Amino acid sequence: MTKNLSTLLADIRACSLCAEHLPMGPRPVLQFDSGAKILIAGQAPGSKVHESGLPFDDASGDRLRNWMGVSRQKFYDEALFAIVPMGFCYPGTGKSGDLPPQPECAPAWREQLLAHLKQLQTILVIGQYAHAYHFAGKMSVTDRVRSWRDYWPEVIPLPHPSHVIICGYGATPGLNVMSYQNYKKESGNYFRTRKEEGVGGFYILSVVSDSFSPTWAIWFCSGCSIKAVS
Repeated sequence: MTKNLSTLLADIRACSLCAEHLPMGPRPVLQFDSGAKILIAGQAPGSKVHESGLPFDDASGDRLRNWMGVSRQKFYDEALFAIVPMGFCYPGTGKSGDLPPQPECAPAWREQLLAHLKQLQTILVIGQYAHAYHFAGKMSVTDRVRSWRDYWPEVIPLPHPSHVIICGYGATPGLNVMSYQNYKKESGNYFRTRKEEGVGGFYILSVVSDSFSPTWAIWFCSGCSIKAVS
C-alpha cells in the first residue's frame, strides 16, 4: 500500500539509513509535490546543497536553470518541478569528486515516492546514476543523450550540468545532431518557435510544459548553453 504523501515525506526527511557512511551526517534534500508535471531526477546533493537544504543550490544548479530557461523562483516552485535525486544526502568526496549516491537510498524510497506523481508528463534524467535507474539496458551517458529521440517526449536524458562534463559534451564529435531546421520540423505541435539571434550550431534536446506561460523549450547546443524559446 502506498503511504500517505505527508507521512512518506516526513519519513524521508527523518531518514538515517545511511548515516554511518555520510561524512556530514544525514540531511535528505528533495523537492516534491504530487501535482508536479516535470520530474528532475538527479544524482545526489553536493556539500553546498547539504548546507543550504535546497536542491541544485550550487554552480551546477545555476547551469541547469540556464539550460531550462527558468528563474530560481520558478525552479523552486514545487507545483512545477519535483526534484528527486538518486540519493537524498551528500555522500562525501572521493579522489575524483563527489562519491556516488548511497545505494540504500533509491530502493528504500524512490518507487513509493514517484508513485505519488499523478500528473507527471516529463522526466529530465541527469547523470549516470539516474540514467542507470530510469533507463533499461547498459549505455553510456553520451550514447544515451545521442539517442534522445528514442525516449522523447516522456523522458529526456541529460549529462550532469558540471563544467567539465558540459565542455566535454560540446567537444564530442557527432553529439550535436539536430539542426535548427530539423528542430522546428520535429517539434511539431509541442512548440511555438522563433528565430534566436546569435544562436548557431546544432541542438539535440527540447522539452515543453503547458504549466508555463509562455511555452518554453530547452536544448543543448554545440556552444554549451541552452536558450529559451517562447
